[in-house]
Amino acid sequence: MGPPTMPGADRTPLASPGSGPPPGWPGSAGGPTAGWPGSAGGPTAGWPTPAAGGSNPADASPWWSDALSDPWRDPAAPTAVMVPGVVAPGTEPEPVTDPDAPGRPTLRHLLLIPVITALLAGTLGGALGYAFAVRGGAGATVLGGAPAEVPALAQRKPESLAGVAERVLPSVVTVRVSSLGGTSEGSGFIATADGHVITNDHVVAGGSGKASVVFNDGSTAPATIVGQDPESDIAVIKVSRPGLRPVEFGDSDALAVGDPVLAIGSPLSLANTVTAGIVSALDRTMQAGEPGGPVRYYAAIQTDAAVNHGNSGGPLVDGAGRVVGVNSTIKSLVAEGQEAGNIGLAFAIPINQAKRVTQDIIGTGKARRTVIGARADGPTGVAGGGLRLAEVEPSGPADGAGLKVGDVILKINGRPMTEPTDLTALVRKFAPGSVVTVEYRRGSARQNTSVTLAADAK
Repeated sequence: MGPPTMPGADRTPLASPGSGPPPGWPGSAGGPTAGWPGSAGGPTAGWPTPAAGGSNPADASPWWSDALSDPWRDPAAPTAVMVPGVVAPGTEPEPVTDPDAPGRPTLRHLLLIPVITALLAGTLGGALGYAFAVRGGAGATVLGGAPAEVPALAQRKPESLAGVAERVLPSVVTVRVSSLGGTSEGSGFIATADGHVITNDHVVAGGSGKASVVFNDGSTAPATIVGQDPESDIAVIKVSRPGLRPVEFGDSDALAVGDPVLAIGSPLSLANTVTAGIVSALDRTMQAGEPGGPVRYYAAIQTDAAVNHGNSGGPLVDGAGRVVGVNSTIKSLVAEGQEAGNIGLAFAIPINQAKRVTQDIIGTGKARRTVIGARADGPTGVAGGGLRLAEVEPSGPADGAGLKVGDVILKINGRPMTEPTDLTALVRKFAPGSVVTVEYRRGSARQNTSVTLAADAK
């Protein structure tokens, strides 16, 4: 076996073993290294050397047992000079791989790197977003107080607007009536447990007698028209359905300007709509009706609760959830023939009047009209106002109270009279047999009298 070599070194010795170094080389006689260890006369003269051809190297060299096979540790081993870059054919060294050297990335590594980077970036971005959006960032001003607990609908106070709406909505219906011109739609509310529903006369007017109602849960039921009174604009229809919940009635005479109210119905076909407002005026005398049709008179409750087409016939409810009026008319600034819309003024028939008319219709099929037995021809146009009587019916209520043609009616139950509509509308607010106080002027004298109102002969 020859001496070991470094990778890439030439293994061809420049001198054959045992021939000695060339003259003048280190270790040769008279060379520059004369006296070096191993040279003649050097400090290692007399050192033991391996015996040539010995069979047991340990016997020839007491230093190492493998001295003859390890030339790097034997000072007497021949020297071989290697020339780098020259490799004998067929003697290429085996490739050496450093296990600690970085390897070439695989496809899996290339895919994992952007995925992990994206996850880390998303996590960091989410954390920063939460910190700045929810907590406002370090040192940011916190707007508002701590969120208060909002009670569930069932836990809201009964006198709250939501509590009132919750109680009344199941008793409000959408009324649909078929006619030759199509289907008219309005609102109504359940008045009795056996299915009587109050609505406006103008909702069912011109119908074929076929009607239906839609309840607040979306279910429907057929209805029949029981009766109607065009001049009071009240109609009654009836449905057959178990478990109906009638409304609670209030007292419209006990209302005051400023009382809170809710209007409930189906404006513009939007069922279960609730709007809120206040009573903005009382005894607002109304004269309404379509050209060629009946003239309707009533002393209305004025409200600023939003009311639109489709609210007609629906209830006006006070702060305790009691029905105090029937929504009927709106005022609008539109030209003739144009569609009217809410401008913050709506008018409802007082429920005391609507109840009386409803009971008449259910009991007899028609309603009685309350009269005073006199007719006014218009305002006097003089200071103090009032309505001058143009006619007094003989043996009528006014005649029985001593009123005469030419007398000027100033007030009825303290309500000033300024237009002929006022006398008719305000009288119809009361039931037949009611006694009202009439303040009037005859000549220059102001007087009072009590008039017992009556029902007309029709």
